[in-house]
Amino acid sequence: MNISFIDWAIVVGYILFALGLGIYFSKRAGKNINEFFVSGRNLPWWLAGTSMVATTFAADTPLAVTKLVVEDGIAGNWFWWNAVLSGMLATFLFSRLWRRSEIITDVEFTELRYSGPSASFLRGFRALYIGLPINCITMGWVILAMQKIVVLTFELPDDTNTKILVVMGCLLIAGIYCVLSGFWGVVITDLVQFGMAMVGSIALAIIAVNKIGGIGVLKEKLVDVYGAEHGILNFTPDFSAGEMAIITFGVYLGIQWWASNDVDGTGFVKQRMFSAQNERHSLLATLWFNIAHYTVRPWPWILVALVAMVVYPDLHDPELGYPMLMLDYLPVGLLGLMLTAFLAAFMSTIDTHLNWGASYLVNDFYKRFFKPEATPKHYVAASRISVILIMLIAGVTSLFMTSITEAWKFLIALNAGIGLVQILRWYWWRINAWSEISAMVASLIVSIIVFVHPATKDVFAFQMLIIVPVSTVVWIVVTFLTEPVSTETLTNFYKRVRPSKMGWTLIAAEAKEASDETNRQNLQTDSKTPALVNWVIGVIFIYSFLFSIGKLLLGFTGTGLIFLLIAIITGIIMYKNLPRKERNDI
Repeated sequence: MNISFIDWAIVVGYILFALGLGIYFSKRAGKNINEFFVSGRNLPWWLAGTSMVATTFAADTPLAVTKLVVEDGIAGNWFWWNAVLSGMLATFLFSRLWRRSEIITDVEFTELRYSGPSASFLRGFRALYIGLPINCITMGWVILAMQKIVVLTFELPDDTNTKILVVMGCLLIAGIYCVLSGFWGVVITDLVQFGMAMVGSIALAIIAVNKIGGIGVLKEKLVDVYGAEHGILNFTPDFSAGEMAIITFGVYLGIQWWASNDVDGTGFVKQRMFSAQNERHSLLATLWFNIAHYTVRPWPWILVALVAMVVYPDLHDPELGYPMLMLDYLPVGLLGLMLTAFLAAFMSTIDTHLNWGASYLVNDFYKRFFKPEATPKHYVAASRISVILIMLIAGVTSLFMTSITEAWKFLIALNAGIGLVQILRWYWWRINAWSEISAMVASLIVSIIVFVHPATKDVFAFQMLIIVPVSTVVWIVVTFLTEPVSTETLTNFYKRVRPSKMGWTLIAAEAKEASDETNRQNLQTDSKTPALVNWVIGVIFIYSFLFSIGKLLLGFTGTGLIFLLIAIITGIIMYKNLPRKERNDI
């Protein structure tokens, strides 16, 4: 593939820009780990929220979505669309609570909420478990996607030596930048990356659809290639295909969204909640993230995937359809922009995971257990070393991966069964550290078994139906067999975070002496509408807006307008329920 000088100039220009930002923010990031990991808790909602969106747009996401559409039609996206439910739960139920906690990482939460040696063990274990293997699996599939794009773009041999060189080159650029800039540099480049990535993906979708003759011709060609009853454009699965389609869809909407790890906010989302200026900014940032993540970004990818199904119907690796169209259809300049957007998306996600993973290793392991009294600069130096360590492990991990979507499924299954504990720890005082430990261990053991057992290894729905009940029974039994958290710890937690009184009646009574002055200074982000009602309204808004855009783009105007009307009504209601002021502004 011949890349023009203009395309190269755009790519190189972005690399220099990113490295320049890294140098610019290096001094600020070097002050202390509060600046290095949570930007001094000074991010406005629009920057924090856009950074969340940019982080979830890596080189892997368009490729993975393409494979989902090729294999299961548009309805295949329910594999990740189901997370709207947990995303809006994090927005209306947990974003304020996380910001009130005033912690640097969500792993630090364990010793805020629990007590005794079990809490310390859980904090150290989660820091290592999430910071290294879980984090590196995620980065591994992001690196895999970038490697596929580079190999295809430059027509390189698809062998191990080439993969190693590509991985080293990509990580070197991202690693240098992340070591220098800290979290401020990450979120600023996220802002730029999101703009570039959206422009590039929308441009590719428009050009690809026009090249094939428009939406009408695309729909005709899908019929020609796949038959009149293909069902590719359906937004829900074909339930007539058998009970497995019903079971799988039921697992997505009935189990997966609440049972998986981080139902109260994924790790990098929480990091931005901690970094927001206040509770209100935390909530608005998370809301903006969910709107952009689920309604703004998917359709350019899906349209390109549909075109790829017609242009390359027998592609051996469906994930390659997206970059192949990019290389075949984009003109000079736009190709450079798209390549840069992929590089920027890659750097954005890798930098986030490097910074976030290092926060666990330093704040929750090294500082907590080995060097509690060192200087701020010492911890920053340790953070930069941790970034390099995680980067190397992630690079090696990527060399053993072959499929992005399969890695997605494995990670979800690995953490299945933990979600309910993570919800209840906010709403039931009886949850203790052993609840989380037993849920993690049970999910880990059972997920490995079902992934290798011949009867279940290729059936994701059955895997979830086994992992979740087993791990749930285990942690419930363990909870009642172990001692509760000390009253002092629970009371201090309740005063600081102020969760709902539901499930905390006795502790709330213990904490009634909290001063009026403390309450006066706390941020008021509650609306008069109960959080669960706002959650339901928010979920309806996201899904109706998502479906309205898709239906209108695909030419189903009547249905699209109905969904749009629902989105407008629920959007207005949701807007009226959003917080307007902080308590100390009243």
